[in-house]
Amino acid sequence: MPMIEQRPEQPAGPDPERARTVLARKWAYLLSGVTVVSLSRELLDEELRGMLDTLVESLRGTSADTAPAERIGARLVGLGYVGEPGLRCTLDVLGKGLPSLPELRTADRFVERIVVALGALSCGFLLAHERSVLDQQEIMHLSLLKAVRDAQWNLKQSEARFEQVVTSSASGIALVSLDGRIVRANAALAEMLGHPAGELTGTQLADHVHPETVAVLREAMAELVADGKERIRQSQRLLRKDGDVARISLTASLLRDAEDRPGHFVVVVEDGTELMLLQGELSRQALHDVLTGLPNRQYFGTHLEAALRRADPDYGITLFHVDLDAFGMVCNSLGRRVGEQLLVHFAQRLKSVMAREKAMIARFHADEFGILVENSATTPAIDATVRAINDELAEPFFVDGHGLALSASAGVVHRPAKSIDPGELLRAADQTLRRAKVRRRGQWKMFDRDADADDRRTQALAVGMAGAWENGEIAVRYRPLARLADGEVAGYEARLHWDRPGAAALPHERCAELAESTGLVLPLGDWLLRAAARQGEWWRQRAGSRLPVVAGLTGHQMTDEALGTRVTRLLSDTGLPPEQLMLGVPVGALKVSGVLDNVAALAGLGVCVMLDEFGLGPDDLRAVEDLPVGIVRVDRRLAEWQAWSDSTFLSALVPLVRQVGATLVVDGIHTEDQAQWWGTAGAELGTGDYFGVARAPGELAFV
Repeated sequence: MPMIEQRPEQPAGPDPERARTVLARKWAYLLSGVTVVSLSRELLDEELRGMLDTLVESLRGTSADTAPAERIGARLVGLGYVGEPGLRCTLDVLGKGLPSLPELRTADRFVERIVVALGALSCGFLLAHERSVLDQQEIMHLSLLKAVRDAQWNLKQSEARFEQVVTSSASGIALVSLDGRIVRANAALAEMLGHPAGELTGTQLADHVHPETVAVLREAMAELVADGKERIRQSQRLLRKDGDVARISLTASLLRDAEDRPGHFVVVVEDGTELMLLQGELSRQALHDVLTGLPNRQYFGTHLEAALRRADPDYGITLFHVDLDAFGMVCNSLGRRVGEQLLVHFAQRLKSVMAREKAMIARFHADEFGILVENSATTPAIDATVRAINDELAEPFFVDGHGLALSASAGVVHRPAKSIDPGELLRAADQTLRRAKVRRRGQWKMFDRDADADDRRTQALAVGMAGAWENGEIAVRYRPLARLADGEVAGYEARLHWDRPGAAALPHERCAELAESTGLVLPLGDWLLRAAARQGEWWRQRAGSRLPVVAGLTGHQMTDEALGTRVTRLLSDTGLPPEQLMLGVPVGALKVSGVLDNVAALAGLGVCVMLDEFGLGPDDLRAVEDLPVGIVRVDRRLAEWQAWSDSTFLSALVPLVRQVGATLVVDGIHTEDQAQWWGTAGAELGTGDYFGVARAPGELAFV
């Protein structure tokens, strides 16, 4: 086997690559601390390592080439805001680091080359930095030139726009010096003052202002300069060339120069003549009715307040709230245009009647008018005034061939206290008119303080009923429907009961009346029906009761087109058999359209229909014959009448009802004598306190 020659081991020297990497990282670290560069730390390390490699290779070359070092200096400038601190840092790092690199420390010749290379790097850096500064100055110079050019262009455009506005403006515009001389005025101002175009230039503004108001303008413009206000605005009078006075609105603003010193006034003049006329017309329209030309309610109220203060202490004032009867019929039958002509005619007739009195006539709304009379010793009586109004209306007024003759109703408040609020006085007259129109036409009524207080209490109860229902103050109670022969219970009637805190409870009739007046009766009545049906089904399931549950309906409920649907859904939801539900229908509602259809619909469902309030009208018996009704209930007022009068009419009523095959129920039986009398007369059933008052379901004996 041949012998392998053994060589002695050589000690490992420093790693050149690692030394360059360390030097490059040191260079990057120190350079980042004194300058701002556009590269991240990693990219900067890589960039400087490349520069270092280039520089080392140029130093190790056969000849001393300074070009690479110059390019490295220029490249440093391109890295960002390196500047003098960056150059000083670079020279310090490279001056100490290059001689220590393994490949450069072996020969003395590299020391001289390193010094020359660093000098070349500095030269390249300085030349590039100088070019960069010059480039930036050039860019700034060009930007400044562009900004100046743009500013001049914008100024020209602004001046052109201002010139266009001044020339084409309908308002008068003048540029006025601080001493009051008109430097420039547009054609609109010259036209307002009756001067040819250009004639106002050079004249004093004060020469064109009315002598009575010129001092006010001078003082205001002086304050504009002294106090630093932005503008002043005045109503002024200017003198036209022909001597007339132009009423204008003048606005003056102060222009200041670049050093914020007062320079000129800009005066804008607007012709106020048409504006004043327009404002006057708008004011008139705001206070007057467009159709009749009469004052409106707002104007009337203001006048009423003044009239109350100046009223004669002996005669006072009288307020009439007048309503044209049957106006709605005219509009519905002949059209709105005829109705409007009728209102104009009525307004003229009212003026004619009140021509000799100190009176204001106003149209409130629709066909309602107000008349305020400031009474004197010769003022006619109230009835004479209302009669005169109706006499005027009694004469036919012809519109499109239709002769119209109507009447008027009135609510009157005579000699109210001076301290009364005008709004309260108008309310009192309006409420009195409502009372005058109850089932009557062509009537008038005097304000009655007691009746008004009673109406207000009733209305307060009515509008507060919904809240009481929500709070649980209204409940459903049940009273017996009894047989007159033996007093046995034949059914239970559901009734409303309002238990008012701190006041007397209200019975069913009162609750129904209040709910009917506001329309609450529809949801409240539906709630009552559902409560009664659920209770009847509960009695049927738990106690085996087959007795009917009775619920009375109001006229409003009977006109509800969805009544049949409501009852159908109610029977389906509760499970109560239709024959165990008895619904009372007021006879007076039968004349209203749609009620007869609802009665037939209820009977078609199998519900027992009972005619309520029977015996007060001449057609009640015919209604029993014509409708699917088997039960009638005599109104409680007839039962009360029987209690103190042995009426032949009542004695004959029962046989007539029996003759048409109906069962007779009597409401309002409170005593044993009443029960015996009606039982003897032939009535079968009765309701009233004698058989038991309305109670909660849990208090009824059979439950």
